[in-house]
Amino acid sequence: MIFDCPEGEADEYAVSCDYGTVNPASFGLWGRYGEVWYRIDEYYYSSKREGSSRTDEEHYQGLCELIGEREVTSVVVDPSAASFIEVIKRHGKYNVKPAKNNVLDGIRQVSTALKAGQIKICRVCTDSLREFGLYRWDSGGRDIPVKENDHAMDDIRYFVTTVLNGAEDNFFVIASSR
Repeated sequence: MIFDCPEGEADEYAVSCDYGTVNPASFGLWGRYGEVWYRIDEYYYSSKREGSSRTDEEHYQGLCELIGEREVTSVVVDPSAASFIEVIKRHGKYNVKPAKNNVLDGIRQVSTALKAGQIKICRVCTDSLREFGLYRWDSGGRDIPVKENDHAMDDIRYFVTTVLNGAEDNFFVIASSR
């Protein structure tokens, strides 16, 4: 399930972010090649691993470096990261929106997308690959994941629920006269 990055420019780019200052910040850069989205690069900053915290502005600079000169259609961010969403909005460079955050449904959607080959993780995304191996469920009989080693997993979930499957839950009504 580990892939080389496709060559050439993608048809579309998007970024997913799980923001953290004490906990790690994980941002995934996604490129769509045909019908498949590849996680082609990532920004992962752990204050515990690095020995110092970063501010919203420093994480924003990391986001800009991750994106480079690419045009991204959207940056989806953990909805609880209001201050980081505001920083992105104030810079006015990217279209930012809060991610959909239904955990159990999102985990199912990620599993389905991986099995169907709709998303693929490139080998350069080492922190994502590491977290896939560490992700686990609560052993106390509750149907919830353990909230550790899950930051890249959360940003992948945000991507799948908000970008890949974002239009699936739109509801509309059409009325017609009888």
